[in-house]
Amino acid sequence: MAFEDNIFINCPFDKEYKPILKIIVFSSIYLGYKPLLSETINSADSRVEGIQDLISQAKYSIHDLSRMESTKKNELARFNMPFELGIDIGCKRFGNANMNEKCLLILDKIKYRYQKSISDLSGNDIEIHNDDPETALRKLRNWIFKIKGTKIDSANKIWRLYNEFNGDFFEIAKSDELSDADIADMPWDELCLYISEWKEGRDNFE
Repeated sequence: MAFEDNIFINCPFDKEYKPILKIIVFSSIYLGYKPLLSETINSADSRVEGIQDLISQAKYSIHDLSRMESTKKNELARFNMPFELGIDIGCKRFGNANMNEKCLLILDKIKYRYQKSISDLSGNDIEIHNDDPETALRKLRNWIFKIKGTKIDSANKIWRLYNEFNGDFFEIAKSDELSDADIADMPWDELCLYISEWKEGRDNFE
């Protein structure tokens, strides 16, 4: 897909965050975009360079700062997400004409929490999802509505279809002989293919 159809997703990949990431990926595909996630393909390549490549390919980006914290005593906070956000903001400011048109959605889990670590973002609008997948969906859907400027399906409908996909995926997984381990460790790009095929089949049926 073209630059105008790609969404770079800069989010946590931990188990607890997975329900939010899944609905973000599903909703992006459902609304006509291609999610780009930073998964290692070639261990010989620099991870940062791979992230830069993805950012340069996407007009739109979602950056979730909700894991910008330490989880144990004396543990340093995790700053991969704000680091990638900084790269993207720099790309928008100093890149070519296409890059200047980039549009970002910044998410966090608690209102004003980010100001304790990145006060420079105080002038930006940060959307709050409260660690709730359905709320994250609504923030994403409303952002895309503002981008498109035309009528799109409601968050309520997308949530219903997401749950319909999850129900159908149970049968798809059995048909493709996917084990629980296969599903748990599935690359995000592969899940995107399953979602796209499911959506295409559903659209053709209608």
